[in-house]
Amino acid sequence: MDYDVKDIKLAPQGKLKIEWAEASMPVLRLIKKRFKQERPLAGIRISACLHVTTETANLVKTLQAGGAEVRLCASNPLSTQDDVASSLVEHDGIAVFAIKGEDNNTYYRHIQSAIEHHPQLTMDDGADLVSTLHAKQKDLAKHVLGGTEETTTGVIRLRSMAERWVLKFPIISVNDADTKHLFDNRYGTGQSTLDGIVRGTNRLVAGSTMVVAGYGWCGRGVAMRARGMGAEVIITEVDPVKALEATMDGYRVLPMEDAAPVGDFFVTVTGNLKVIRSEHFVKMKDGAIICNSGHFNVELDIPALEKLSRKQRMVRPSVEEFTLKNGRRINLLGEGRLVNLALAEGHPSSVMDMSFANQALSAEYLVKNYKKLEKKVYPVPAAIDKEIARLKLAGMGLRIDKLTKEQEKYLASWEMGT
Repeated sequence: MDYDVKDIKLAPQGKLKIEWAEASMPVLRLIKKRFKQERPLAGIRISACLHVTTETANLVKTLQAGGAEVRLCASNPLSTQDDVASSLVEHDGIAVFAIKGEDNNTYYRHIQSAIEHHPQLTMDDGADLVSTLHAKQKDLAKHVLGGTEETTTGVIRLRSMAERWVLKFPIISVNDADTKHLFDNRYGTGQSTLDGIVRGTNRLVAGSTMVVAGYGWCGRGVAMRARGMGAEVIITEVDPVKALEATMDGYRVLPMEDAAPVGDFFVTVTGNLKVIRSEHFVKMKDGAIICNSGHFNVELDIPALEKLSRKQRMVRPSVEEFTLKNGRRINLLGEGRLVNLALAEGHPSSVMDMSFANQALSAEYLVKNYKKLEKKVYPVPAAIDKEIARLKLAGMGLRIDKLTKEQEKYLASWEMGT
């Protein structure tokens, strides 16, 4: 079996970590049990470009239980957990191409290795695999039945491809599922981002000012957790509706140029590029900490920061200090890549349980229904979304009410008024 991991000897500790994560993923366990019996993915080749974490390992093992032949590569150069990658190779016979800290050439070589699997399904987190497939291997793209996309940034790219009529196969946007973005983006990103910042810096959040760029579901989560830890939170936005919502939620809303001089921590979660730029860096106070929790590191204009600097040095693992020509120091976390994975372990398993349940069931849906689908981006079917929520509640030991016959009739009727 072909694979490329850091050290296969790390497999035993990776196996323990995968098992620890699985204990908090009851929905995926139930799906895996059914997949073993029904084998809905039998013989299907899946190329997955995802963060190689303990939670992803449990998704891949679920797909394998359903009969799929899976190849896995990293969707970010710094997000791989090397012991997990080794365990998947050694204990599960899954071809993994991922090494934490891999350079850009290795990153795309690994994506190419996944594509050489001649996939019938793709799974992406950021759309790098799908865009590479379309740009360099169009002959293989025409054989793909469909794909799934995990995150906001990837969905934006794929919808652009669909609008320009260049998308070669249907994609299900897992990110749009309520059981994904309402939970993973908000609670997962919120907790894991603060976890990465605190692990990387050991700085006190209470009493500080944290500037959060973007008030989507990820921004809401980061802001909520930062406020919970005692920070004053400032939101920057370009969308007037989201800016208004942030104001109503009790946050200060400012343009970045006004937030730059007062922030102690800066977190970008917009999905756009150059959100924090030269004109902002020069206004920041000495010792400011900047990081990104969006998918790509382009949200921070790092080349501009380098040009403004007269000295750079690593002051802690994954913390790079830039001394500007004005003498002030700015600390960049994790090379501007996903701070929750570069400096911590990513989202908690219990929230990824729902996200990856969406991935698994969407893969099954595509195999059954791809002939009916056009070459565009689709939401996760509502029935799948609700079933995952039901299973999650059951896994948590929670019960909810059911509509009575009278209530069902009332909601379906236009005749009944006051």
